[in-house]
Amino acid sequence: MKLFDLNGRVAVITGGNAGIGLGMAKGLAAAGAAIVVAGRRAERNVEAARAIETLGGNAAALEVDVCNEKSCRSLLERTIERFGRVDILVNNAGIAIRKQPETYTLAEWTRVIDTNLTGAFLCAQAAHPHMQRGNGGKIVNIGSMLSIFGASYATPYAASKGAIVAMTKALACAWAKDNIQVNAMLPGWIDTPLTQTARNEVHGLHERILARTPAGRWGEPQDLAGTAVFLASSASDFVSGAAIPVDGGYSAQG
Repeated sequence: MKLFDLNGRVAVITGGNAGIGLGMAKGLAAAGAAIVVAGRRAERNVEAARAIETLGGNAAALEVDVCNEKSCRSLLERTIERFGRVDILVNNAGIAIRKQPETYTLAEWTRVIDTNLTGAFLCAQAAHPHMQRGNGGKIVNIGSMLSIFGASYATPYAASKGAIVAMTKALACAWAKDNIQVNAMLPGWIDTPLTQTARNEVHGLHERILARTPAGRWGEPQDLAGTAVFLASSASDFVSGAAIPVDGGYSAQG
């Protein structure tokens, strides 16, 4: 369907060099978008861009530190220099530090909040004038099931992802006049290096996830691709401020 066609569009995906970021990048590329893989690690960015090109996509690798305002602005400016436009921003860069809440240092709290929340805001703010000049755009913020639930071992992560949903709604209201739709995806338990670490750190996590997920499995990075394409395409032109779980039914299970 043409509604989902992304040919001629340019998408920037932060944290796009691995895990769900790369899964979404491949999905957007398959729908026709040119992809900017943005992350801190230049070599991994290049590897991810090559993987997308191997599948027939058009991709560039750019370094970014989402905690640095100048770096975020430079990322969008370099995207314009390379492709002439930016239509889609996926704010996926994120980290987690798993500890009991009383044991976090202020530096650990700040690192998680700055990366997951402030970084998403800085990138969205940097993208806004370019999308405004281009008569519209799509911003997809990556939240989490912990935007809905609590977890004793992830206080700053949960706080950052809950705030992502609130920020998504605020930006959706503010930038509707510019024809920019802002939405959030709330991934469930997806099999990535980040969650593989969680299985080692949280006793019994694997078994609990399988027991609660109606789909009966962990998600795969490609499971995020369809929703990402929907939210990046014309099919979602009247969808803004939404937070969509992509979790195999985990959040629906009582």
